[in-house]
Amino acid sequence: MISSRRSRIVLVLLVVACRKEEAPDAYGNFEAIEVVVSAQMAGPVTRFAASEGERLTRGTIAATIDTTAFVLERRQLSAQREAVGARQAEFKEQTRVLEVQREIATRVFERTKRLHDQKAATAQQLDQAERDLRTLQAQMDAVRASQRSVGLESVAVEARVAQAQDRVSRAVVVNPITGTVLVTYAREGEVVAPGQPLYKIAALDTLELRAYVSGAQLAAVKIGQPVDVSIDQGKNQLLTLKGTISWVSSQGEFTPTPVQTRDERTDLVYAFKIRVPNDKGLLKIGMPADVSLGAARPRTES
Repeated sequence: MISSRRSRIVLVLLVVACRKEEAPDAYGNFEAIEVVVSAQMAGPVTRFAASEGERLTRGTIAATIDTTAFVLERRQLSAQREAVGARQAEFKEQTRVLEVQREIATRVFERTKRLHDQKAATAQQLDQAERDLRTLQAQMDAVRASQRSVGLESVAVEARVAQAQDRVSRAVVVNPITGTVLVTYAREGEVVAPGQPLYKIAALDTLELRAYVSGAQLAAVKIGQPVDVSIDQGKNQLLTLKGTISWVSSQGEFTPTPVQTRDERTDLVYAFKIRVPNDKGLLKIGMPADVSLGAARPRTES
């Protein structure tokens, strides 16, 4: 009886030892989708709401840059636009008055011509009527040309107003993604330049594990395939998490220095990424992990 128990204990120990000796199919480190948010306008930062470790939602105003000069420019251009609009209305009224005068001058010229044909009007009177008609026509052409010029000026002013408005809107820095602020590069009161980084943010709800496999293992790696990802919790305890392969490189590369593969004789490896949920925040950027491509192996879970 005692011998039988000893045999079972030895067998269990041998199974556990074999499992501990089983090497993972791949190794890798966790990455996050990081976004560096930069200033789009130059000026002093009047408000900076991003702090390291703080979680920001998408659409949150993270910073604002002083827009006083841009607002004043927009007001000036708006006043100029109103002035151009008033000139357009004036030219329109002038055109209406000249059209009435031209109609009258046209009737006078036609009547004078009939009288001249009937020897009832002099040639001088006919010339004067024609001269008046031509003068009004020239005035109308000049007013219409000025009206077209003012129309083009109005288009240019509208474009400048839109540009000023765009500059004002770019002075407000809107957070692009929901995530955690990793690093800040600016503070309130600092003067920034266009393109200058303000802070770095990353979505930590889901991390990506970048790992490498040899050519012999490549057939076992498919996009959408579920895999087991294990991280070390200390005291030889491993926590196994479920992940999904999201990307596989189409081009091989020489084995990176910190990467180990099952087949150490193969120098050419292929990178792939695994998306792993991180709802509890256990995973950190740069953390190493093991990957099992086949059936899940028994691990210590918590």
